[in-house]
Amino acid sequence: MLGIIRKELKLLVRGKGNFFFLILMPILFIVLFGSIFSGIGNSSLTVNYVDLDHSPISRQLVQEVGHIKGFVTKTDTSATLQAQIQQVKNGKLSSLLVIPKGFGTNILTGAQPAKLAFYQNATDSSLNGPIASALQAISGGYQTQHQVAVLRKEGVNPATIQKILQPTVHIQSIQENGTSSNLTMIEQVVPGYTVMFVFFIILNMMRSFIGEKESGMLSRLRSTPMKPLTYLIGMWIPALIAVLIQCVILLGFGHFAYGVKLGNLGAISVIVLALGICGTGIGLAISLLVRGENQGRGITMLISIGGAAVGGLWAPTQLMPQFVQTIGYFTPQYWAQSAFQAIMMRGAQIGDVWKTLVILLAFGVGGLVVALWRFPHFLQTASD
Repeated sequence: MLGIIRKELKLLVRGKGNFFFLILMPILFIVLFGSIFSGIGNSSLTVNYVDLDHSPISRQLVQEVGHIKGFVTKTDTSATLQAQIQQVKNGKLSSLLVIPKGFGTNILTGAQPAKLAFYQNATDSSLNGPIASALQAISGGYQTQHQVAVLRKEGVNPATIQKILQPTVHIQSIQENGTSSNLTMIEQVVPGYTVMFVFFIILNMMRSFIGEKESGMLSRLRSTPMKPLTYLIGMWIPALIAVLIQCVILLGFGHFAYGVKLGNLGAISVIVLALGICGTGIGLAISLLVRGENQGRGITMLISIGGAAVGGLWAPTQLMPQFVQTIGYFTPQYWAQSAFQAIMMRGAQIGDVWKTLVILLAFGVGGLVVALWRFPHFLQTASD
């Protein structure tokens, strides 16, 4: 067994592309998507506006919009109103807020409703939704001021006015089960791509088994007393070591490059070990089930990419349709990602992720059982 382990470790180190696919490519993915999502978190929505009123109240409205976190106001004095509306139609502007003449007077007198025009490009509804909601909230404040003025004219005393306008519902925001008040998408990306690329080890294991079979090395086992379990474990351990090193490097990169908190290192280590056993155990089964490298490559991509998509490695599962979430529960990727995030973001300990450990180990042991069942047929197909 030790000889097999040493041989496979040397092949992993010397193999062309192994370092790129197992280490460098996932780091590049983390850097790429980490930078994209970090930029999204720091970006602002631009509120383009035209002020035709030029009153103190219209200027106050623009200032209130600009003071909202994540909003930036912008006006183009060089273009006419019609030209800017045309830009919205053409998609050059996502939206345009127009404050008509007389807006301030209508707010003060209440003689007629004060109107705002909010032009939107229909294809940018996701961007314009927050702006429209903010304008609605601000207009609600003006409505309250108008109601106060009307009630005062009717002779209602201030105490009664305050009772009338007191909110009937108060929403209290309470954060539970979290160690950070500013969770970012990078905490989704780092563990997500770590989990995803663990399953790329299946390709290496498959090539190794196919090489053993085609070179004649495997056929020599027929004349030796080596048991199938001993051989399979000898092929398994080097892949497991490679996955453990891969996870340490990727999680360490996320911690030192992006400041991702790893949480309890003991719990993280146990999940990494269970994930490694899971991925390489599945690799054993796939390697002995496939008929050739092309078939194995397709199955590996289905497991790696498909599992990443439905398992919540690319985006939180809460954003997915219910049927996709249900499918994700049957993937090891979902359980590994959930455990990583529970440890990193909510301070979970080993006892809190025991279910994930059982599920991941079950996948790994199941893969070994399938490999043992398939091994006699695999041995018979080996070249002499």
